[in-house]
Amino acid sequence: MRIGLMILFSAILVSMLAVTTYASLDRGVWEVGRELLSDRWFQATLCDAYFGFLTFYVWVAYRERHWGGRLLWLALIMTLGNIAMAVYMLLRLWQLRPGEGWRELLLRPGEL
Repeated sequence: MRIGLMILFSAILVSMLAVTTYASLDRGVWEVGRELLSDRWFQATLCDAYFGFLTFYVWVAYRERHWGGRLLWLALIMTLGNIAMAVYMLLRLWQLRPGEGWRELLLRPGEL
């Protein structure tokens, strides 16, 4: 489980960094603002993405014990999206000890 998830989230991280770099080399995100913001499908996709980020963040907020960490991850997830989410998952997976599984990954430490 651990290795498979690490491969998955590493692939997500590398893909997001690649596509973000590729798009940035074409033009900056601020340059396309007015054109994109008026498109209804862009608006729907943006809402979908941010509701997904918030959904993931609810779990992060539950799992993180301290407000500093919660606020840091909120800022990272809302600004970097799937890049931050992949990094968070890779960090949590890296911290798993041999023999630990889904419970240790998903639940707050100490509440197993």
